[in-house]
Amino acid sequence: MDTINQRSFVVQNTIYAFVLSLFFPLLGISIDLINSNDMQFTLEGIRTVYSQNPLHWIILLAIIVLPLVSYYFSNKYIRDIASKQSHLDLLSGKMNKINHFTQKLIEDDFTQAFDIEGNEDSLGKSLINLRDTLKKNKEAQEKRRQEDEQRNWIAEGLARFGDILRTNNDNMEQLSFMVVKELVKYINAIQGSFYMLNNDDPNNVFFDQTALFAYDRKKFTDKKIKWGDGLVGTCALERQPIYMTKIPESYVNITSGLGKSNPKCLLLLPLIYENELYGVIEFASYNALSQHELNFAERVAESIAATIASVRINVRTAKLLEDSRERTQAMSAQEEEMRQNMEELQATQEELARQADKFVKLENTVNHTMIRADYAVDGTLLYANTKFLKKLEYNKNEEVEGKHISLFIGEKDKEWFTQLWDDLASGGRHYEGYMKHITKNGKDLWTMATYTCIRGENDAVEKILFLAIDTTEHKKQSLRLESIVDAVDKSSIKLEMGSNGSLMEYNDNMLYLFGYNEKDAKNLTIFDLIDPLEIENFNNKWDTVVKGIAFHGQFKMKSKSEDTLWLRGAFSALYDMYGDVTRIVFIGHDATNEKLMDIELRQQTDILKKQEKMLRESERELSKKLREARIEMQNQYKEIEKIKLRNERTLEGALDAIFTIGNDNKIIFFNKAAEELWGYSKEEVTGHDVAILFSAAIIEEDDFLMKMVEPGSNKIVGVRKEIKIFSKSGEEKSVLVLLSNAQVEKENTYTAFIQNVEVELF
Repeated sequence: MDTINQRSFVVQNTIYAFVLSLFFPLLGISIDLINSNDMQFTLEGIRTVYSQNPLHWIILLAIIVLPLVSYYFSNKYIRDIASKQSHLDLLSGKMNKINHFTQKLIEDDFTQAFDIEGNEDSLGKSLINLRDTLKKNKEAQEKRRQEDEQRNWIAEGLARFGDILRTNNDNMEQLSFMVVKELVKYINAIQGSFYMLNNDDPNNVFFDQTALFAYDRKKFTDKKIKWGDGLVGTCALERQPIYMTKIPESYVNITSGLGKSNPKCLLLLPLIYENELYGVIEFASYNALSQHELNFAERVAESIAATIASVRINVRTAKLLEDSRERTQAMSAQEEEMRQNMEELQATQEELARQADKFVKLENTVNHTMIRADYAVDGTLLYANTKFLKKLEYNKNEEVEGKHISLFIGEKDKEWFTQLWDDLASGGRHYEGYMKHITKNGKDLWTMATYTCIRGENDAVEKILFLAIDTTEHKKQSLRLESIVDAVDKSSIKLEMGSNGSLMEYNDNMLYLFGYNEKDAKNLTIFDLIDPLEIENFNNKWDTVVKGIAFHGQFKMKSKSEDTLWLRGAFSALYDMYGDVTRIVFIGHDATNEKLMDIELRQQTDILKKQEKMLRESERELSKKLREARIEMQNQYKEIEKIKLRNERTLEGALDAIFTIGNDNKIIFFNKAAEELWGYSKEEVTGHDVAILFSAAIIEEDDFLMKMVEPGSNKIVGVRKEIKIFSKSGEEKSVLVLLSNAQVEKENTYTAFIQNVEVELF
């Protein structure tokens, strides 16, 4: 109810009380005058009544008391209604604000602000904490998603380029083009170039541009860049990637059907494998490359360099094989000469036969226990015993005699064996060591072999004796163990210690991880590497290890710079031939990142659990407050209904006609005085348009009535207006009308107070 309506309501009730207070003095005077036969209803008679009965003076005070009482209670009623309405509006606004804020959180809108009403507003603080927690969780989830997408992108790219490198490793030009083409597409570049290092002439080292790809098309070029020239030469000299986002306008232009433009970024990567440079690849892009794209390009560059190195090794191997074939042909040409030499030696066979008798027994013994063969100086097999044939999987001597020794040597060993044989043939020292032969069926035969020169007259080498013992199984096991040890040494951290814990052997991985050099490590013990807080527990485990009981687990250690390291591995004992423990070996790997991630995950889990608990408590508190607010609103609505009922009953008993209409202009209240004034019953008018009470002709003539019967909020309120009405029976009456307005939650109701001006007060 606005201020004007409040004042109107108070004034109206005060006037009604004043009018009502006049009734009591008039009633008392009328009764005395009626009971008195000698007094008339005149001023003199009234004066006489007041002089004879002082009680009338007390009754006369009602004219002052009743309006004052009405004024007081009307004001009090208006204040109570305004206070409750204000509280309801405040509570409704707060609930709407909470509903709006929570709806924004459900829609993942974390930018919505929420004003906290004082330090005691725990619900507001909880909602702010909830918003911040949900925002952080959303950001963390988005970050993990992006990291997973980047890892998947890199893994797919590496697999893709691995296939390209495997399928194109026999043609360097095709390989370079496919690499540049696919890499340009994969990192969304617009141009790529492949520069292959040509160092065949040490005095003229340059780079050949073997591939150029731009705008999804292969470009043909024969560009050459001298060593050290331009960005390509700089990248090769520094052996480091070059990434530029500010490119000189004259450096490179990208030409398409739309014209020429300068790229926004440039990437050059050196192709290095095992510290040897093979070339440079260059890419230009309109968009800056992200860090994971740069990392991916560098890893692909390493794979390209490894492939080029492998291809060049294969080329060199093929060249060596061709050289070997040429030498074999030359040696075959010498066979005839060797046969002639054999004929000359035939003349001396009788003398040699006598000498050979002395070695028959020894020879028989050797033939039964060892692999034996005699070779001419040129490598032709002269004799092979049974064990030689059996081990090399031949059936008859005819299959091997007269064959060159290269028949029994693998392709990979021919280069160094040729040098060895040349040294033996020239009278060099005998050879003793492991030797691998190739059997008839292509199998490997490992032997502990001896090649010894048999000399004749003038100390000249006549033939070369081969004696050996089969060590194939032992060698296979040895190679397998060496491969395993090498793989462990490259991929893991290895330590060998004495029983007192002093470090005896260690690999580079250990030195790198702990930050020590060779000099520092020689004076260390395993106890120097263990975290001081874990040393007591470790000593107990060490006592069991030196007794031969292996131990596997996770160990907390300290680096040289006092950084905490976590290693996962096993301590095991090594034994000598008598079963005594000689050393303790540790094989493990760095688990620091895994441990830190585990610790961080546990901390985050604890934080999430606490936040979840706080959220549940906040939800319970919010539910409790909502229930309390709902109950309070229900109580207030009940109180309002009581007040409304009380007001209706008060208005029902008023002497003046009163009716109330809603927003739709339908009559919702019609008191008894109004029934008497118009002659209509409540049932006849309630729910009908207010225009039913007024004549259409009068409505058109009177602006006050016209606005009152029209739906809307433009009615004239707070103004007393005299109008004419017609009762149900057609009787014309003049009345005074005062229209007041009341607004509850944007719903307007209008109450009309009608006073019949023809009513005589006396």
